[in-house]
Amino acid sequence: QVQLVESGGGLVQAGGSLRVSCAASGRTFSRYAMGWFRRLSGKEREFVAAIGWSGTSTYYADSVKGRFTISRDNAKNTVYLQMNSLKPEDTAVYYCAAETRRGMATSRINDYDYWGQGTQVTVSS
Repeated sequence: QVQLVESGGGLVQAGGSLRVSCAASGRTFSRYAMGWFRRLSGKEREFVAAIGWSGTSTYYADSVKGRFTISRDNAKNTVYLQMNSLKPEDTAVYYCAAETRRGMATSRINDYDYWGQGTQVTVSS
């Protein structure tokens, strides 16, 4: 069983930056791929970014490429999402997720086995 706890969400002005974190339980975090997804109001959950088990492989949605950076610290069992140049359309609940079977970065929501509870990010115009 893996527990994921997000933190760091909040309110920020357009053009600003925010970093959200996800702390994972368990001793095998370094074997997992991790992903960030978001749910905009009234919409389905969508892929944002993913990182492979070693941290050398990353994958981004086109809508955030060049603005968001995913990273991980396996010693701290934590994955981060640094969000720069934020736009009002980035307003959403952000979720982290763990893929525990292959450790490969993936955008497919069904590949992820465990999910956090989400953290709200609001970008004002």
